[in-house]
Amino acid sequence: MKINRAARAQPRGTAHAKSMKQLRRFLALKDVFSVEGKVTVVTGGGTGIGIAIAREFAVRGAPVLIASRNAAHLEPVRDDIRKLGGKCEMFVVDVRDAAKCDSMIGEAISHFGRLDVMINNHGGSITTPSLNLSPNGWRAVVAINLDGTFFCSKAAARQFIAQSTGGSIINLSSTSGVHGSSTMLPYAASKAGVIKLTESHAGEWGRYGIRVNCIAPGPVTTEGAAARIWPNEEVKQMMLRSRALGRFGTVEDVAYPCIFLASEAASWISGATLVIDGGNIRPAEIVQMGL
Repeated sequence: MKINRAARAQPRGTAHAKSMKQLRRFLALKDVFSVEGKVTVVTGGGTGIGIAIAREFAVRGAPVLIASRNAAHLEPVRDDIRKLGGKCEMFVVDVRDAAKCDSMIGEAISHFGRLDVMINNHGGSITTPSLNLSPNGWRAVVAINLDGTFFCSKAAARQFIAQSTGGSIINLSSTSGVHGSSTMLPYAASKAGVIKLTESHAGEWGRYGIRVNCIAPGPVTTEGAAARIWPNEEVKQMMLRSRALGRFGTVEDVAYPCIFLASEAASWISGATLVIDGGNIRPAEIVQMGL
C-alpha cells in the first residue's frame, strides 16, 4: 500500500484548520441579507414608497411584479427598473377585489414561476373630521387598507402553501396605526387593523414556514403625502421638531427594512411591527427641551 508522504508529513490539526478556513470563507461570502432571486410582488408599486421598494429589490436581483389601480403609474416604473437591469412586470389591480388579488399572484407565477415575498404597500386616506366623514368615505379607506391587505395576504399564502416553500409577507402600516390620528380616523383605524392582522396571520401561517411582519413608518417625504401630512409650513416645522433625529424619512428608509425582513437575516422574525419614525418626541417634551 502506497502512503501519501505529504499527507503523512502534515502536522496534526492542519487539515482541520484548513477546513475551518474554508468554512469561514464560505460564511463570509454568504450574504444573509440577500434578496437575489426572491420573486416579489409590491402593491402600490407605481408611486412613492412602492417605487423605492420595487427598485431596491430589483437592483438586488429580485424579480419584481408591481401592482396598482393605475397603469399609467406602473408603466414608467417598470421601464425604469428594466433600464437599471432589473426584472420587472406590472399588473393592474383593485385590492378591494379578492378575485383580482388572486389573479395578481397568478400573474407573478406566470412570469417568474414562483412567489417568495408579498409586500402590501397599497393605501388610501381621507383627511376630514369624523363628524363630516361619510359612510362611503369610511368604507372606501378601510376596504383599501385593511380588506386589501387581507385579500393579498390570503392569495400569497395560498401560493406559498402550494409551493411548500414558505415565504415572507410584509405589511405597511403607519405610526397612525400605532398612536392613532385625530385628523385621519379611517386611515388610523385601518392601519391599526393591519398590525393586528399581521400578528394573527403570523400565528396562523407560521406552521407553513410563512413569516408575516409589519412596518409602521412615521412622516416620510413623498409627493403624494406631503400636502396631506403637512398642509402648511407651521405644521411641517412642528412635525419636524417632533422627530428625534431631526429629519423626515425618505422612501429608502422604508425600502431597506423591507429588504431585511424579506431576507434570511430575518428568518426567525414573525409577527413583529417595526416602527421607523426617526424617534418620536411627545409635544410636552418638545416644549421642555426647547425645540
